[in-house]
Amino acid sequence: MNKKILWIVPHPPADEESDRQLLNILNGCKHADTQFDMAYVGDDKKGPQHLEYHFYEDLVLPAMLNKIKDADKEGYNASIIGCFYDLGLKSARDVSEDMVVIGPAESSMNIACTYGHRFSILVGRKKWIPQMENNVVKYGYKERLASFRKVDLGVLDFHQDEERTAEIITNEARSAVDYDSAEVIILGCTRQFGFYRTLQEELGVPVIDTVIAPFKYAEFLAELKNRFGWKHSEVNGYGSPPREEIFKWDLEKEYF
Repeated sequence: MNKKILWIVPHPPADEESDRQLLNILNGCKHADTQFDMAYVGDDKKGPQHLEYHFYEDLVLPAMLNKIKDADKEGYNASIIGCFYDLGLKSARDVSEDMVVIGPAESSMNIACTYGHRFSILVGRKKWIPQMENNVVKYGYKERLASFRKVDLGVLDFHQDEERTAEIITNEARSAVDYDSAEVIILGCTRQFGFYRTLQEELGVPVIDTVIAPFKYAEFLAELKNRFGWKHSEVNGYGSPPREEIFKWDLEKEYF
């Protein structure tokens, strides 16, 4: 059964070479019957090129929700918000009527807890930890979190010197396993893609790549949706806004 999945980069193009690598990774791991597309929030160099600050997140959120709604109308089975902050995940599920919406952090934690009792998250900078820790609590995994470990790299730094990045990540991940009792490592940024395999071989524990994990999770949930009709509930938490309010306040021009 064919699956149509959209990866949303929630900012304008920032690093074309890294984007090509990301595309190659996802095309290399997708099912034969999966159609995969990538879309940017913004099609030029204007706007924030990473989301390390709350201000940047707020700037791109309305445009990202428009992308979500467009993808829903265009018949995508699932979309992935390409940021480990899970930017606007609840709002995106509000405006999506038929499409599954995936967040990298939520899906990676769900997968990690299948493979081990406790996980550690490797983040770029200490600045990221409060928001990510809030998500850990929100998703119900506070007791499964072994630690956060920072590598002192920004989003745009991970692929500048990949050998150095791999060394830093390996050292921190080893400390998480040896000292924090982590059984699974989550690479806590979608720009940490590509490092999981050698790190996993080095440490001997599962290492969750937060590009591959949400993509495969999206394929899985899209298949469940296609075959069994399962999707996010419209009752209570993910209930869509009332149509009469949407039209009364002219919001349909933006999102509907």
